[in-house]
Amino acid sequence: MIRNTLSYARELDQKDLLKDYREKFWIPQHNDKDCIYLCGNSLGLQPKETKYALLNELDHWKEHGVEGHFKGEMPWMYYHQFLSEAAAKIVGAQKDEVVIMNTLTTNLHLMMVSFYRPTSTRYKIIMEGGAFPSDQYAMESQAKFHGFDPDDAIIELVPRTGEHTLRTEDIIQTIMTHGDSVALVMIGGVNYYTGQLYNLEAITEAGHAIGAKVGFDLAHAAGNVPLQLHDWNVDFAVWCSYKYMNSSPGGSSGVFVHIMHGKNPDLPRFAGWWGHNEDERFLMKKGFIPMNGAAGWQLSNAQILSMAAHKVSLDMFDEVGMDALRTKSEKLIAYMIGLIDELNRQEQRFNIITPRSPKDRGCQLSILTGNDGKQLFDFLTENGVVADWREPNVIRVAAVPLYNSFEDVYRFVELLGKYNT
Repeated sequence: MIRNTLSYARELDQKDLLKDYREKFWIPQHNDKDCIYLCGNSLGLQPKETKYALLNELDHWKEHGVEGHFKGEMPWMYYHQFLSEAAAKIVGAQKDEVVIMNTLTTNLHLMMVSFYRPTSTRYKIIMEGGAFPSDQYAMESQAKFHGFDPDDAIIELVPRTGEHTLRTEDIIQTIMTHGDSVALVMIGGVNYYTGQLYNLEAITEAGHAIGAKVGFDLAHAAGNVPLQLHDWNVDFAVWCSYKYMNSSPGGSSGVFVHIMHGKNPDLPRFAGWWGHNEDERFLMKKGFIPMNGAAGWQLSNAQILSMAAHKVSLDMFDEVGMDALRTKSEKLIAYMIGLIDELNRQEQRFNIITPRSPKDRGCQLSILTGNDGKQLFDFLTENGVVADWREPNVIRVAAVPLYNSFEDVYRFVELLGKYNT
């Protein structure tokens, strides 16, 4: 049985090898104390170094003007290169397979140009039902753009009756059933609503077995769970940087394109001058020649200020490593589950719909509440908890290993127990 005491939570914090990283972030305040911030699945906290990284780029601009593209320690001309290696480690990719550019849905559409190439017989897209709206709208509009009815072209995966999450065998069976009518399998790596981590390797293998392309929206997976996109032979992936990677609201997005595609200059794409062969970029000639790798999908100049913020976080991830982050994440969430289970032994009130097995989840827990769920959420907010409410009755909380503590988890569950309907 779990030790349900504040002293035990603090004991766990003292043993935490990553405890000092909390001091590297600004924690929002509530009644002059650190709030219980459990919303890193929506927006990560600000690293204290971010301010200085932005000021440095402003000074660089002030000093050099346009020549800042070519002068200084990190010339803007090559700025995406300063982020690629660290980002690649987070998603399990080769450096040339990753580029930081644009924002997530923009990048998703750019990837669809290259990897959703429907024919009259192979045109269907398999995705999870109830996906985040950005993915839903992107798939709908892409199907329409190619002249298909979304209701026919899009196959939505839904859980079995009475269940909240998808079974891997059901995903694979759906892929196999629709077979050679499927052009693309495109789902979220971690479901934004339930917090379920899908078996991306098995899904990729099944999609390729029927001749489809396979891509993932990793908005809730990148920086949260271990990924091996290259080894799994994923065709493409996109993600944002402002959730688990703490890189500013609306921050730059990441793109993965497997090297087997990145080395193919004839692969259709929408082109822009920043994706053109770097050695000839300023010759201003006709005839697009893509750079090798994911960088060949770039359109425009790097977004320097948002990328500077992103680099601060990437450097921190590079220092800590995903293995250490994953180890603490599993401990934090196991502790939260254990404490909630203790509450439920007294009275069954909180239904965790996120899978309990660590291999099937990241650091988000989704808690299904009763009819008074919004009142419970408001009670938590009034008492210094920053969480996330999703209609009709789910509270999402994420204990992020870089800055959340075991005491955060303890105090959150303590407040759950104090709430009276």
